[in-house]
Amino acid sequence: MITKIARFLADVQPPTPCLVVDVEHVARNWRVLRQALPLARIYYAVKANPAAPVLARLASLGSCFDAASLEEVEACLAAGAAPAEISFGNTVKKASAIARAFALGVRLFAFDSAEELAKLAAHAPGAQVYCRIAVDNAGADWPLSRKFGTSVEAARELMLRAGELGLDAFGLSFHVGSQQTDTLSYEAAIARVAMLFTDLRARGVDIRMVNLGGGFPVRYRGDVPPIERFAEAIMHAMTRHFGNAIPEMVIEPGRFVVAEAGVVSSEVVLVSRRDREDPLRWVYLDIGRFGGLAETEGEAIRYAITTPHDGGETGPVAIAGPTCDGADILYERASYRLPLALRDGDRVQLHATGAYVSTYASQGFNGFAPLAEHYI
Repeated sequence: MITKIARFLADVQPPTPCLVVDVEHVARNWRVLRQALPLARIYYAVKANPAAPVLARLASLGSCFDAASLEEVEACLAAGAAPAEISFGNTVKKASAIARAFALGVRLFAFDSAEELAKLAAHAPGAQVYCRIAVDNAGADWPLSRKFGTSVEAARELMLRAGELGLDAFGLSFHVGSQQTDTLSYEAAIARVAMLFTDLRARGVDIRMVNLGGGFPVRYRGDVPPIERFAEAIMHAMTRHFGNAIPEMVIEPGRFVVAEAGVVSSEVVLVSRRDREDPLRWVYLDIGRFGGLAETEGEAIRYAITTPHDGGETGPVAIAGPTCDGADILYERASYRLPLALRDGDRVQLHATGAYVSTYASQGFNGFAPLAEHYI
């Protein structure tokens, strides 16, 4: 565990469940990424963790921001970001949100359909726009390919149409899926985008940017390739397909920047056996899928868990949340083992929970209060 967080939990012993984030560790992760990919502009994916201390610290480092809503745009501005440093990166936006963001000075918008492009032309005239292309998400623990992105053929027509509508056809984007562990996914996506990029330039479109999305993985229970390996694969692919004319590069990391900077502290509510002959114990925590651990759906993201009894004899467990809902099960098939000495009242820690936890927490399901947050 991060020393600063361990000290805070020991000294303060805040009520559980709570999320504790080391803001300087967030800054460290951002710097590591900038060093690995110095040619890419970092647009932090605000949705990963939009807490004001996180946004303010990143703004102080010179980060740009990828906002998914008008509310996130306004949060970035409040944290000190300039409008020119914000991309409205959701391809599904209300017309009123587009108009308001444009009025606030935002000039960079994403789209992936003719209908969205028409809204941008009407409510953000002359803005820079980039089209999101659907790519393979194989290798990602949290795929994002079904809801977003269009085909290369459709993107070609849309980018040509953008210029006809008076918009600046600025670039193309893709996303290989969140918690992507295969560097080949980036290489394949870059190759796909580069062909269209070249075609559009040949047809007179002044396209200048490639947005590589996010997806960079962090360590949960198992090792993942280091960020340097992804950076090497990305730059090799960019050089191979663009030569010396590499366009402006944008990346949109969220998980990589904040996940490992956070720890959830939780209390064990109950440890029970359903059958005396079954070695499996059920461990119920005071945080579950409705309390912020939504990424355990399908047991996709598997958080590392530590307890006060680590080092002792362990046994197989299923892990669930506290609510009166049968879907509130975190892990049943993922082969978790926890100490046999674990009892109700023990405090446990779930690691690398700085991303996509506070924002997924419900506002009071079953009467449970939203997850408490501490930024230190």
